[in-house]
Amino acid sequence: MELTSNLSEKARYDYELVRQAIDGNQRAYADLMDRYKDAIYFLLLKMVNNKSDAEDLTIEAFGKAFKNLHQYTPNYAFSTWLFKIATNNCIDFIRKKKANLISIDHPQDSESPIQMTTTIQSNTLDPEEMLIKEQNVILVQGLVAKLKPRYRTLIELRYFKEYSYEEIADELGLPLGTVKAQLFRARELLYNILKNSQHKR
Repeated sequence: MELTSNLSEKARYDYELVRQAIDGNQRAYADLMDRYKDAIYFLLLKMVNNKSDAEDLTIEAFGKAFKNLHQYTPNYAFSTWLFKIATNNCIDFIRKKKANLISIDHPQDSESPIQMTTTIQSNTLDPEEMLIKEQNVILVQGLVAKLKPRYRTLIELRYFKEYSYEEIADELGLPLGTVKAQLFRARELLYNILKNSQHKR
């Protein structure tokens, strides 16, 4: 893979970090995250206007980017590629959130019950969806149990007990940046465990 001449010095440095990360250098992953996490976070905060959602979406963006790092080509800057992933992921999140909102703009028409089912969606799950959700929770808990203790604790605090990043940092006595970086790593490991378990089925 050759570098194109139109890349800036910053983009060339990013690409070198990408190559190191692909080769398994964990520090390179952390460096890439440090270089762009604030810019990504503030971009997403403008889109969702919610700090907690923006934090989660930031970690998701890096998770997706790092998972697909081998697909990045230096035809354009890594930052351009990363921002596109973050933006697309955020748009999907916003769409899903809107789909779960109850619409009160359309009064119920007694002669048209179909209209109600197409315009109104709620957050309540039907029995089948509830069962699937419960099964997924059990599956995830089983996968989490396979993680190293420090990653398991982070996942449990964040996703089962719904602690904020700040609360986790206080609870574990860790810097906020370390909590976010390790949570990303924990999620990546979970994804790999899940992917491997699906291949074995």
